[in-house]
Formats: sequence, C-alpha cells, structure tokens
Amino acid sequence: MLKVDSDVCIGCGACEESCPFGAISVEDGCAVVGDNCTLCGTCVDACEVEALHIEEAERTNGVELDAWSGIWIFIECRHGVIADISFELLGIGRKLADDRGVALCAVLLGNDLQGSCDSLIAGGADIVYLVEDPALGQYREDVYGRILEHLIREHKPEVVLAGATAIGRSVIPQVATALGAGLTADCTQLAIRKEDGMLLQTRPAFGGNIMATIECPRSRPQMATVRAKVMAPLDPDTSRKGEIMPVIMKQELFDSAIEVLETIQAETDQVNIQEVEVLVAGGRGLESEKGFAIIRELADELNGALAASRAAVDAGWVSYPHQVGQTGKTVCPKLYIACGISGAIQHAVGMQSAKTIVAINRDEEAPIFDIATYGVVGDLFEVVPALTEKIREARK
Repeated sequence: MLKVDSDVCIGCGACEESCPFGAISVEDGCAVVGDNCTLCGTCVDACEVEALHIEEAERTNGVELDAWSGIWIFIECRHGVIADISFELLGIGRKLADDRGVALCAVLLGNDLQGSCDSLIAGGADIVYLVEDPALGQYREDVYGRILEHLIREHKPEVVLAGATAIGRSVIPQVATALGAGLTADCTQLAIRKEDGMLLQTRPAFGGNIMATIECPRSRPQMATVRAKVMAPLDPDTSRKGEIMPVIMKQELFDSAIEVLETIQAETDQVNIQEVEVLVAGGRGLESEKGFAIIRELADELNGALAASRAAVDAGWVSYPHQVGQTGKTVCPKLYIACGISGAIQHAVGMQSAKTIVAINRDEEAPIFDIATYGVVGDLFEVVPALTEKIREARK
C-alpha cells in the first residue's frame, strides 16, 4: 500500500498533480491517498522530499522459488496441426532457456500426435512431454487445464509460456489461478534479468499508450501469454537431438463437464492475415466501405491480402478477421502498405515488425510515417490506383 510520512510531507501538491488516476490529494497541508490508488508509483517519483513510499505486502503462493527450474512452452494444436505461434514461442523460449542455463520443454496435448514431436525438437525444444488420449482430440478447457496443472505441479518449471490465442487465453488463466501463480497476458517482449534470473514480461498498457514491464518475484511458475507474430521462430534444425517423454495420466483427469458436438472451420480461417507475406491495410482515411475496393485491387495485384485498422472494422467496412492492432491480430509480413491509417500506437503495435512498411496518407504529420520504411504524402484515392496500374504494367 502507499504510505505518506506526515512528518516529512510539505504539502507541495507535486504528488496530486502527477497522479494519473486522481487518487491522491493534499488536505490540510498533507497528502491523502484515496481508495482508487493503483500503486503505480508515479507520485513516489514526483515527491522531492521522499514523503511517499510503497509498502509491499509479502505475497507468495507458498513455493520454494529455488525448487523451480526450466522453461516450458504450451504447444497449441489445431485440427491436428501445430500452430505457428508454438514455433514462435520455442524461438524465444530457446533464448530464455540458454540465458538461464536450463532445459526448454514443450508440452503437447492431443491425440495421435507422435509424429509432430520431431518438429518441436527441430524448433528448439530439448524435451517434449507428450500426453495422448482420444479424450484430448477436441480441445476442452477443463481437461487441458487440469492436465497442464498436474504436469506443472509435478515437474516445477520456473516459466510457462503460451500463445495469446483463443485457446491460450482460456486455459492459461485457469491454470495460473489453480497454482496461485502470476500471469501476464498479451506480452510483446520477454527477457531474463541476469542479476536474479527474473522473467521480464513487457506488454502494452493504458490502451497501448505505454509499455509496461511486469515481474512475478514471489510466485512460481512465472506465466505469460504472447501475441502471435511478435517473436521469430528458429530455422528448423533436423539434426537437433531431444527427448520425447510420453506421459500417462490418471483417467479421472479426462473427465469433463464439456461435450463437443461438432467442430466447424469458418470460411474466414481460409485467409489468415498472419500467414500472408503482403498486406494492404485500410483505415479511416478510406471514408467508406467502397474505399476498400481500391486497396483490395492493389492487394490482388500483389498476391496479398486485405487488412484494416480498428476504426475501419468498427465502422463496418470490413470484417474483424482483417483487423490489425492491439485488439486485433499482430502481423509480420514482408510488405505492409498502410492506406489512410494514422498510425496510432494501438495499430502500430500490431504491424511494426513488418519487414517493409509503406505509408500513404495525406497528413504529413501522421504518426505512421515515424515507423514507415517509405512514405507517400498524398491523396490515397489518387496514389493507390496509380500504384496498382504501375504494378499491373510491370507484371505484364
């Protein structure tokens, strides 16, 4: 909690002015803390007389921290295929494991997946824990969560990572709650602090306006979900050696309150903007749904796909599967053409890793130009058709 030393406080008001939540005020010449304080520490930094300090409660999930070791990746499998996010996590997991000097383990749950284990070892894993059962053929949150919790309690990994996908976001919070562990969602950066081996988990906060780095110093495992396309997978190394460890679970762990009647793959899944090398994205500057016709034509000429900002999706001009940004998908294409997109941080966080970014905007002060490789200041309704025609001519 935030403590005020009334003997030191001079009532200058610096803390009150600095608080982004209006949680502190000066009354009768002394700072007073309100119930809506979030312990962000801004006021502590602003206090020149050091009258404020945060008194941390000793919170722990009752574990001996030194007994936990190893980096684990929860491998996501959809329709019998390992999801790309899993290989991306193996890439960053390999670096974290090497920094800690520990093993990198992959946890694979499903049915008839023995043939997938070699690809996980080639992707960086040292050990693959394989749990196979017909009951795991369909994803059921309660069963997957129960088995993952059981494995973590038995083997005690210090770090557990999963994709910030529909599956990851449903099962990992359940496991973290059962273990009393800390969990950071939607991370975009991960690193090991060399001094103490702490996992530093960075993610957008306050609507994407700042990047927050979060630690879990008193609980294990340290758990995080990671957004797709922000980590790079390793080049597969088929010469790598690893260990595949089949795990037999007690049958009661497969009992479920969920019955899956049928799985239908939506048509929108056929075009996944996270797997396309060229994206042409439109934003508010397209003015209407008709505006997307011109950028769709450009995308077709480039053998690419259509993407959009949240503003365009919210306006109903294009469907949600095309949305890029903090509340959409994170993409990393070879070429990203942003048309009529301002480049606010909420959108930038989803596409700034693209190899080449081309921005077309009539506002020369638009933030998108700060991250663009190439920028065109002009009317997109003139620039895009002209660009499309030039590409068409060049292809002929």
